[in-house]
Amino acid sequence: LSQVTPEVIAAHHATRIACDVVVDAFTGCGGNAIQLAMTCRHVIAIDVDPAKIAIAKHNATIYGVADRIEWIVGDSFAVLPRLHHADVVFLVGPAYLNQNVFSLQDMRMGMFDGIELFKIAAAVTKDIVYFVPRNVDTKQVKLLQESNEEVAEVEFNYLNHKLKTVTMYFGSLACVGDCAQQGEEGDESEDDRSHEQGVEDTEGDTTH
Repeated sequence: LSQVTPEVIAAHHATRIACDVVVDAFTGCGGNAIQLAMTCRHVIAIDVDPAKIAIAKHNATIYGVADRIEWIVGDSFAVLPRLHHADVVFLVGPAYLNQNVFSLQDMRMGMFDGIELFKIAAAVTKDIVYFVPRNVDTKQVKLLQESNEEVAEVEFNYLNHKLKTVTMYFGSLACVGDCAQQGEEGDESEDDRSHEQGVEDTEGDTTH
């Protein structure tokens, strides 16, 4: 069961990601792909379930962005290695709300776990967004970095003052210090926004 992204958070991700070509590796019913199509020239949306792709296509038409999205019915683990022209890969982890702490190693998607999934994406581009459950062990970001010199950002996504999800940014998408404020500009309200306050205020949440 994949996470369902609240629209305000999906829109925030799209603003942060804004690029030429982005891959939504597990598109589901298309919520993230639709928002990405509003800030990116071309979205490649993949899902193994043709029924979900059909729903996603319909939703994209309603939002008026269908012409910017390329739909692929297939296994992302097989499709991703062929997409070397992509600028960014957007990954969505499944929901594990019945666990106290979510581990990337415990995230099973067929033969692969969450760390192996990241490595497959990293072979396409270093610019990766990993959208994971709120109960993720954020220290695991170190397992996804090739060296201590690489910068990663852990972002806590809140709605109505409640932590909903966590987003990890890698490559040129990761930011520290004043950069973390940029994602908050233009949000409608303090209660309904995706922001990096936790990243700025909590030592260790932005990993170098």
